[in-house]
Amino acid sequence: MADSPEEIHKSIKKIIVVGSALAVLTGATVGLSYVELPTHSMNILVGMILAAFKAGLVALIFMHLNHEAKLIYKILAFTAAFAIALFFLFVFSASDPLVFHGFYDSNN
Repeated sequence: MADSPEEIHKSIKKIIVVGSALAVLTGATVGLSYVELPTHSMNILVGMILAAFKAGLVALIFMHLNHEAKLIYKILAFTAAFAIALFFLFVFSASDPLVFHGFYDSNN
């Protein structure tokens, strides 16, 4: 924790910078909803990458995980890899021919 006024000032400055970055990234996420990328899956992928980056900033700075032991980084790396795998599964499921997409009858 910060003991001197200089350390407190640096900590407050870092929180303001990270908060501003989160506000800008939130604006980018909202702006992304108005932009049409080549595929809808790309919009989702970019949005999820922005969300993951914002979640990482919140966890590292506001939850003070950047001062933890090395074990927490291994757990976080596994969690991040698992989340990325789930994101890709979600994106790739849109082109899966085995997924039922509606009541279209090809015989008519």
